[in-house]
Amino acid sequence: MFEMLVGLEVSNDEIYDQYRAAMKPILNRFGGEFGYDFKVSEVLKSEENTEINRVFTIRFSDEQSKDAFFNNDDYQLAKQQFFETSVNQVTIIASYTK
Repeated sequence: MFEMLVGLEVSNDEIYDQYRAAMKPILNRFGGEFGYDFKVSEVLKSEENTEINRVFTIRFSDEQSKDAFFNNDDYQLAKQQFFETSVNQVTIIASYTK
């Protein structure tokens, strides 16, 4: 299992929810799923100078499935339509094989 721990600065929750709804069926097609998902109000320490108000894990059966998902045309369309207008910053906190 390949998993990523991701922090985001979500600037528009409503549009971000539309992104999640649009990308979820695509994620399922590639065998991906969310593990944990948190809205956070305060970051006490960060290794990068980025704002974070959302933290989640996303996992796939392997790294190749992750790459195929993120490179998929349908996913790229959902990302362009919803993600790019609702997220200011992305921080990949960790990527690892579980």
